This record gives sequence, structure tokens and C-alpha cells, in this order.
Amino acid sequence: MPPARTGVAAYAAEMLAELRKLGTVEAGATAADVHLYHIGNNGLHREIYQRALSHPGVVLLHDAVLHHLLLGTLSQTDYIAEFEYNYGAWHHGLAGDLWAGRGRAASGHHYFAYPMLRRLAERSLAVLVHNPGAAHMVRKHAPNAEIHEIPHPFSPPTHLPDAMDTARTRAQLGVGPNEVLFGLFGHLREAKRVQPVLRAFARLRNRRPNLKLLLAGAFASTDLERAVIPSPGVIRTGYLSESAFWRHAAAVDVCLSPRFPGAGETSGIAIRFMGLGKPVIVTRNEENSRFSADICLQGDAGAAEEAMYETMMDLLVAEPAVRQRLGRNAARYIAEQHSPGTTARLVWDVLRVHSIRKPL
Repeated sequence: MPPARTGVAAYAAEMLAELRKLGTVEAGATAADVHLYHIGNNGLHREIYQRALSHPGVVLLHDAVLHHLLLGTLSQTDYIAEFEYNYGAWHHGLAGDLWAGRGRAASGHHYFAYPMLRRLAERSLAVLVHNPGAAHMVRKHAPNAEIHEIPHPFSPPTHLPDAMDTARTRAQLGVGPNEVLFGLFGHLREAKRVQPVLRAFARLRNRRPNLKLLLAGAFASTDLERAVIPSPGVIRTGYLSESAFWRHAAAVDVCLSPRFPGAGETSGIAIRFMGLGKPVIVTRNEENSRFSADICLQGDAGAAEEAMYETMMDLLVAEPAVRQRLGRNAARYIAEQHSPGTTARLVWDVLRVHSIRKPL
């Protein structure tokens, strides 16, 4: 829970407040009618992962890939045994190779290709996910698991920055009134395509100097941070508090939220920006398949990735009407499909079915 500096912490706090409108919910309870576990692909979730195995409940997967969580918390022997449990003893050699190369796990495709979630999915009473891609991963590992897809909720701030606040924030960032500001937010790691985005931005800025790019967030690794050398038009901030996030989000014209390789996650940052009515660029994959072309722009991972980013960014700079239309469509869609109350009700219904004392 907050003050932990993670998207899952913020989500869990918001979900807790909504669930308490529906019944009695206690955070961290050792005994309960039913447990709800929030789990992501991060070593911070080691304890809650173990609790979800020892006291099965309903699991809400923020990432369907748990490989990195297990890689960072298990010994070599236990890791190889867990890999074999998921994929068979004939993968013993592959497991050993992945362990030996674990220093490349943040960007290595093979680590994302093996989610390693069989044990958790089989043990849990039900598994909640946010998108079809995550549901597919769970089903592949545990065909008999009970899976529910729920929308990732959008909770707008109590007080959105007004036009004057936004103008002030842009001025503080050194962004002029006629400049277009792109933003890449969150925990900055290789899978967020930081370097391809920077290269695409640099090429576009050579032709359109009225552009700025905001990198807002802490870097996941010092190696990646060192690789991101200062570039013209690029503005960097560190971790942003909740209030600072909304101020900077309001100041941004376009959000960049690509992910590759994907971990089965739905980007909470992308949902926030769409909810604010901002155009968003994401990666085309099964995780984003619920979003139609009139809600956000989607680019393909692969050889043409950078060229696609550059083309889409260029379109949004050259055509303000397209930016406005995408933003309006996105805000309407998020308001209709991703309200916190709707998500909480869906979660509550699953919890009620699996509680020890089912209310009438």
C-alpha cells in the first residue's frame, strides 16, 4: 500500500476504498471470509505471493508474467524446479540457461515468453485479469482455473489542474505555448521502449523543432539510465508524487505508452491519460485488443517499431484535430467502461461467490 512507490500500491488503495462501499474489507487481515491478493511481476510482491499460495484466495494479477518475481526471489535449485513444474522436466537445460543469463531478464524476450504462473493460478480460488492477453496466459498454464476479466479502473483526481496551473507547469518545464509535449511516464525500464522512443523523437525533432519529450519517472536500472544520454528537447524528472503526476499529465499533449515484451499488463498510465482525454500511443498486442483504432494509436513491435512511432507522433503534431478526436473518444470510452465503481462491483461479486459465509 502507499507510500510504496508503485502503480500497484496506488491501485490497491483505490480499490480498497471502493470495496469498502460494498462491505467490510480489512487490509492485511490474517483471517477473513475470503482473501484478495494484488500481485505483480516484482520482487516487492514476494511475501504476498507466498501468502496467496499458503492461504488461497482470489488473485488480481497486475502482470500475468511472474517470471521476474520468481527469478529474483528463488534460489537456482528452486527456480529450475519451478520452471520444470510449469513447463516440464525436458526444459531443465533451458531453465539453467535462463538462470545463468538472468542479468538480461529485463529485456530478454524469453523471460517474458515463460510467465511461470501455473502454481499460483492452480492454487487460487479465482484469477482476475485486466485484458484478453493476460486471460490467455493464465488459461494456457491452468486450463481449469476460474478466470474473470475486469476493466482497469480510472480514478480521476479530486481536483484536476486548471488551465492556469497547466500553463504554469509547462512554463516550469520550459515548454512554450506553441510546442507539443510528449510524455513517457512510470517506472522507466527497457520494456517501455525508452531508447526506440528517444531515437524516433530525435529524428522527428530534426524536422519539427517545436517538440519536447518528458521522461517522468525513476529508471529501473543504472545501465539504462546511463544509456539515455541528454538529448535536445528531452526533459527528465524523477519519481513524481500523485499530485505532481496529475500536474505533469495535464501539461502533456500526447502520452507514449508502448510495452514490449509485454507482461500481460494493462498500463494504468495509459488508462489515466485516456481518461483525461489525452491521445495515447501503445503497442499493438493482445493486451490492448479491447482498444479500437478511434481510441488510441497502436504500433507494432519489431523492425519497423521506431518508424511507426515517428509516423504516429508526426501525425499527432501535424493534425491537432486528430489529437482532439482521439482524446474525446478515449475519455468517453474510459468513462463508460472503466469506472472504479463498476470494477469494484465485479471484484466484489467474485469475492462473494468464494467467501466462507456467502451473504444472501
